[in-house]
Formats: sequence, C-alpha cells, structure tokens
Amino acid sequence: MKIVIAPDSYKESLTAYEVAQTIHQAFSQHLPDAEYHLVPMADGGEGTASLLAEACGGEMITIMVQNPLGESVEAQYGLFGDTAVIEMAQASGLHLVKPLQRNPDITCSYGTGELIAHALDQDVSKVIVGLGGSATNDAGLGMLMALGAKFFDQQGDALKRGGASLSKLDSIDTTNLHPKIKNVSWQIACDVDNPLVGPNGASAIFGPQKGATSKQVSHLDDALKHFATKIEQHIGINVSDTPGAGAAGGLGGAFLAFMKGQLKPGIDIVADTLKLSEACLDANIVITGEGRMDGQSLSGKTPVGVARIAKAANAKQVLAIVGSIEEGYEKVYLHNIDVIFNCIPKLEPLDSVLKNGARNLTITSDSIARLIKGIIAG
Repeated sequence: MKIVIAPDSYKESLTAYEVAQTIHQAFSQHLPDAEYHLVPMADGGEGTASLLAEACGGEMITIMVQNPLGESVEAQYGLFGDTAVIEMAQASGLHLVKPLQRNPDITCSYGTGELIAHALDQDVSKVIVGLGGSATNDAGLGMLMALGAKFFDQQGDALKRGGASLSKLDSIDTTNLHPKIKNVSWQIACDVDNPLVGPNGASAIFGPQKGATSKQVSHLDDALKHFATKIEQHIGINVSDTPGAGAAGGLGGAFLAFMKGQLKPGIDIVADTLKLSEACLDANIVITGEGRMDGQSLSGKTPVGVARIAKAANAKQVLAIVGSIEEGYEKVYLHNIDVIFNCIPKLEPLDSVLKNGARNLTITSDSIARLIKGIIAG
C-alpha cells in the first residue's frame, strides 16, 4: 500500500511538517508495511518560504528592510540551490501596519524590492514570489524603485512612494533596473484573477481592507489606470485587464510587465517544486488537510490542489483531515476529495483547540488507520 501524506499547516497550531509527521506516526502503528511519502505543503502564502527552504535543504535569510510605511523591520526569505522564495507580506504585509495607520495612498512595496535585490545578489536563477496579505496599492512602484527603476512627474521630479503618487507619473526610466532581473525565471504565486483596474480591480476589491475610503478607492483606481497606460507606452505591455495583475495591490501587474513573470496558483508552484505529482503516482491513499475547511477552500487552498494533482496522478482515494469544518465545506466533495475528517472532538475555547492540535490529530489519524486496517483485513 502506498500512502502519501501532503497536508498544509494548521495555522497557529501545527506546521505542515508537524501535521504530516503526526499523521504518519499514527498510521504506521497500524499499517507498518505501507510505503509512506511525506510531502508537507503550502499554498504560496504565509509559511511557503520556510517550508520550501526546509524541504529542499536550504536556509532562511534574514535582512533589514523597510515596511510599508518606510520603517525598519526584519524580514526573511528562503534560499535553496539557485532558487529564492520570497513572501511579499514579510516586508509589505498588512500585519506590519497598525489599523489606524493603514493608508494605501502612502503605503508602498519598497521592502519587497529590497528582499528581491538581496536574493538577486546571491546569484539565483529562479525566484518564487508569494503574493497576498499586502498593505499596499502601489502596483509595485516601491518594489521597482528599490530595484533601481526611476519614476518622474511632468516637472522631472522623482515620484514619492505610495499608490496615490502614480497619478502624477509622466516618465519611467529602467536604465538602472537590477541587471540580474532579466536572467532570472520568475514564478509568481497568485491565487486571484482580479485585473489591475475596474470594479473587480486591485483598488475596488482590496483597497478597503487596506484602509481606503470610497473616495480613495476611486482615486487609486484612476492612478492605476494611469500607471497601466504609462507601462504600455514604455514597455509595450497592457496589464490593465490581465487576470491576476490586481493581486497584492497591483504587484502582479508589475511582475508581468517588468519581470515577464509567470502567474500561477501557489499550490501548483509548491507542488511542482516538491514533485508532488511523482509522489502521488498510483498511490492507494493520499492524505491532505488544513486547519479549517469551508467554502473558501476552493480558492487555491492546499487540500483541493493536492486532490486535483493526486487524482491526475491516478491516486485512488484522497482523504482530508482538518482541524474544523465550516459552512460550505461540502463543496470540496465536487473537487476530488473523497472524504473529510474533522479532528476537533469537543467544544472548548479556541486557545485549547490550538494547544491540543497534535493530540486531536493523533486521535483522529489513529481511528482512520484502524478503519483502513479493518477494511483490508476484512
């Protein structure tokens, strides 16, 4: 029997590695002769860099960068072989800005550019960037500044940082853009298909959660439209309507235009890097999971992605062991997951649930393994 264990983390409770190891320990007691493949997973969001660095024998690099308000903050990225993995939220995330200070007119992605520049100086040939959790709406203006690009208004003055200043953009100078950018393969983990501008664009959909008022949303959208026009004039690429260009406050559009980046679902990038499809080939059982499964699990989350890849690799059964199930969870049954197990055994405070994650997962995994053993024996 071939069993593949490929879960995501249970946020604030267990890492993906801990989840995979806990399930493996419980199963191996009852099915000791099975062939096990542990492939801890992530979906391109928080924790992706550390997971890939650990899985691929790399390390986490820590440097000082500027947060969305220009304040110094520590940030990390993963480095293994010739590949760097950067989570833009490490430097430009919403969690780095206090609620009352959130203002996408001025917040910028400069720190993300600093992370990228440091990685490029390590002579990498591939950069994976996880988008999501952004505090910015500057379409990568700050990031590009940190990488050497220059932006000027009609008076020839350098633009200030922040999304609002894009409305004043007159010219773009990429002469001094980091020279190694063109020699790198860019894979951008993007799980939204929002365009850069319009009613489904970066400003309208994500601006309010970053502190934008309705008036600001309108002005920011106009600023992004203006930036898209200037990009097309300077580079010859139209990113205004491209699916995914609106991700992370328009950062997706910057990677498309200036890095020729490839936007892909985060789960696919991680799965390709860890060769999940090969591990799942002809597997009897593939076990995946996450902390909470609900209707949002269909939107680029790990279990559905793992199930899709597993069934394409001719795996027979896909089981999901999750911390809890919420409204809409049953929709995943239409997406290659055969059965879902919830491992919270009783009502208790959230702190207790998180603290007892390993114990609850062990109990549930043990029960499932006993069931499978009984079916085989019968």
